[in-house]
Formats: sequence, structure tokens, C-alpha cells
Amino acid sequence: MSVRTDEETPGRVPRPTDRPRDGFPVLVGRACALAGLLDVAAGTLPRFRHDRVHAAEGLPGALGPFAAALSLGAGVLLLLLARGLERGERRAWRAAVVLLPVGAVAQFAYRHSLLGVLVPLALLAPLLLHRDRFAALPDPRSRWRALANLVLMGAGSLLLGLVVVSAHPGSLVGDPSLADRLAHVLYGLFGLEGPVDYRGDTSWTVAFCLGALGLLTAVTTVFLALRPEHPAARLTEEDEKRLRALLARHGGRPSPGRSALRRDKAVVFSPSGRAAVTYRVVGGVMIADGDPIGDVAAWPGAIERFMDEARAHSRTPAVMGCSGTGGEVWARETGLDALEPGDGAVVDVGGSSPTGRAVRKVRQTVARIERTGRATRVRRVRDLGGAEPDRIHRAASATRPAATASSPPRTRPVPGRGGTSC
Repeated sequence: MSVRTDEETPGRVPRPTDRPRDGFPVLVGRACALAGLLDVAAGTLPRFRHDRVHAAEGLPGALGPFAAALSLGAGVLLLLLARGLERGERRAWRAAVVLLPVGAVAQFAYRHSLLGVLVPLALLAPLLLHRDRFAALPDPRSRWRALANLVLMGAGSLLLGLVVVSAHPGSLVGDPSLADRLAHVLYGLFGLEGPVDYRGDTSWTVAFCLGALGLLTAVTTVFLALRPEHPAARLTEEDEKRLRALLARHGGRPSPGRSALRRDKAVVFSPSGRAAVTYRVVGGVMIADGDPIGDVAAWPGAIERFMDEARAHSRTPAVMGCSGTGGEVWARETGLDALEPGDGAVVDVGGSSPTGRAVRKVRQTVARIERTGRATRVRRVRDLGGAEPDRIHRAASATRPAATASSPPRTRPVPGRGGTSC
């Protein structure tokens, strides 16, 4: 994506540019997902595990004599890894670079398969050649959460595994020691057969339980390590001052206006500082607040910074509520598709009247609300104090669907800070 920022004539809409999208990470991610699906099928369908085509045996994770639990676990991990590769995450790339050689060594050690060695190495070569395309940064807090999950879940799985191994005394062959039982648990968490033997079908039950515990530990750890960043709002006082200056000079154009000063927003500026884009991150989507703020000629620089930030953190860029000119510039500069939902309602309070047939339904609605004993009070954010902001958030969450209300609120008015004039 080329950078064209402040050389254009002020006030003129910049010319369109062509920005080809990089499809290599998506292709790699889909190849990894296919390998994962084959391994999941091998772990769940015995006939497929024994009779699958020879080429599929060369895919990473297909480790022949390992138990079905290991094949299933490897498939799920590859599916999780595929999503990170599609987003171009550096951490997912590192995991794939480690996994592929391990898969090749395992194929040679367990199957003596030349194809099983060549296929992972063939997939590894383009990953190394195009490593610069996997530069997205994950959540910096995720590595510690993943490590804590691995330690806690691993310890819990080890203790539960000991209980499972010792819960069938009547089916045990001999009297295995505590060390043997512990070794059996460790082997079982990785889908391998341990030193403890059982009579009848008890061995399958124990192996399934241990494999499920190991799979749960691995899946939750990888999920935490590769999930996208969930940043906190970080509009600084210096950012607020620069935004207020841009609004003072260019506030007449359609823009987010004073809502851009809210503390739950983040902002990126063009290299010259003559334009800015404010945004929020919701569910991995980086949502820009309509038109950039500032000189139209500097919009491409601000949009460029916005797209760079989205790529750096593997977020999906989006824009909401831009004008016709803004939509044209956004589409030209980013390749995003523009949708026109319709015009928003603008009410001239001074010239409007509550009487007349045109607003009869509005009067009826107001009357029904008044009969319930409800009233409306309009106050500035800076006038809120005490526990009122928390009460407002709880009341707003109670009116939203469960999936939305269960997530922590991302908008929190701070009395005396940005946005107090709204």
C-alpha cells in the first residue's frame, strides 16, 4: 500500500490507488485447515485412519502409530493454527515453522515414509521465504495467559488423570506403582499407551479420558496464545488536544465531531498531523468513525495509518457512518466495499412541533411511556457522579441480548474528561 499524504491540493479528493490484497497467508491457512480436517477425520473414523490415501499420511500431525486421541488433538491444533495463519500472525507462523519439521521427523521415525518427510518440508519452504508476510502482532497479554493456562490446566489434568487411572482397581493387571501410574497419565495426555494394563474395555475408557484432558489443555492454551488483541481505550490528553484543534479548523465537514473525543476511542494521525481517524475495536473488527477528521488532502495519510494499524494487529478494518465523499475516499484508498444504508434523520428542534397529524404516533408513544411512570432527564457527562455511570451501564446491559450484555462494557463516560461538552 503506497503512502500519499500531504502533497495534494488542500480540499481536493485524492485520486484512487490500486492496492492488491495479499492472499498468501489465507492460502497457507487454508492448507493448514485441510491438514487439520484430515487429522480430525483420522482420529474419529477408524476406517479412515487405516485406509486413507497415502498422500494424506504425509500431512503434519498424521503420526501413524500414535493413538487416535493424538491425531484428533493434532487436527484441532492445526485448525486453530490455520486461523492465526490466515490473519498473518507472527506467533502462528512460528508455531507452524516448529510443527512442520517435527512432523517430518516423526514421519521418518515412525513410518520411514519419504513422502511424509517431503510434504512438511515442501510446506515449510514457502513459509520461510515469505516470513515477512506474517508480521501481525497478537495480544501481548496472551502469552502470559496461555502460560498460566498451560500450568494450571496441566496440573489439573495430571491430578484428574491419576484419579482416572486409579479408579478401576478391579480391572488393573498387577499392582502398578505410583511412578507407573504417573507415567501412564503423562503418556495418555499425549495420546500414547502407558505402562499400566487393564482387563477388558477399561483401557479404552482410561485412554479416552486422558486424551480428552490433554486435548482440552492443548486447545485452550493455543486459543489463548493466538487470539486477537482486545485493547483498552487509549485516547491520551495529547491526542485530545490535537483532535480539538482539527475539529476547530475542519469541524464543519461531516465527521465524528465531538464523539471522537470519547475516552473509549483510539486515534491515528496522518504523518503531517493534518488529519486523523478515530476508531474502536469490537470483536477483532477495527471500526473507523466515518470520515477522517481534518483536511481532505491529508485523509489518505490518516487512512494509511489506520490500515497499517489494522494489519499490524491482524484486525478486520471497517468504517461506519461516513459521508458520500468519505465513502468514495475510503473505498479508493482501501479497497473496502461501500454500502449505503440510507439517510439518517436530522431533527430541527427549534422548528419542530409536537402537534399535527404527522407526529401523532410519536405523541401516542410518549403518552404510553408517561403512563408507566417513566421520565427523561438530560444531563452532561461531567455532571454524573458517584455510582451513576455504573448504574447506567448495568441498565443498558440489561436491555441488550445475552451475548452482548455478558461482555464487559466498552463505553465508559469519565466525568471531567473528554466529551464533557456532549
